[in-house]
Amino acid sequence: MRKYLFILSCLFMLVTVAGAQEFPSQIWHDGKVYLSSGEVHEGKVKYDLEANIVQVQSNTVETFSSASISHFEIFDEIYGGIRIFYSLPYALNSDYKTPIFFELLTEGQEITLLCREFITVDNRNFNTMGMRGMYMNPMWGMPMMGRGFNRLDFDFYFLQDQKIYKYSQKKRELLNDFMDDKSSEMKLYMRKNRLSHDKRGDLLRITAYYNQIKRNS
Repeated sequence: MRKYLFILSCLFMLVTVAGAQEFPSQIWHDGKVYLSSGEVHEGKVKYDLEANIVQVQSNTVETFSSASISHFEIFDEIYGGIRIFYSLPYALNSDYKTPIFFELLTEGQEITLLCREFITVDNRNFNTMGMRGMYMNPMWGMPMMGRGFNRLDFDFYFLQDQKIYKYSQKKRELLNDFMDDKSSEMKLYMRKNRLSHDKRGDLLRITAYYNQIKRNS
């Protein structure tokens, strides 16, 4: 009985913490918005990648669409650092290209890594220890009653030869399509550093290394 009550109290504590969890797109950040006209708006910035809009709060709240923005930058206290988003033409849901926001992860002369974040629901079962780790991670959010847990996920894109390609997050595509001329070196680098082909931080390191060896070759 005592063990049962302890587990319940732990779950209550973790759910309380999770309930307070907010994702980066749900909060205001210090930042700047650079319009295509050359104007710069500075203040508290909130972004919505699904709607491709940005709000700037100073004396009032102004809303700008990706069609009127060159790029914007925020200081993200959750992840700790400056994040930059560019408005680039891309056919997201149709054959017609429109300006949408991409976050710049790493830029290079050979290849540039971009991403778009989104919130999804994870229905997997987690034990108490696993749940505790989730709540300490900003990629996880509050549990949805009967629906699992909110989780931050990413779609990745490569800008190469002035075209944007969506990355399927398959290792074979990464090495054989995007980095085929250096695939042997990249396989070795990934294996030695235990890097995954579909994790945000690892993929950033992989892309940066590819640009480095291309620059030095």
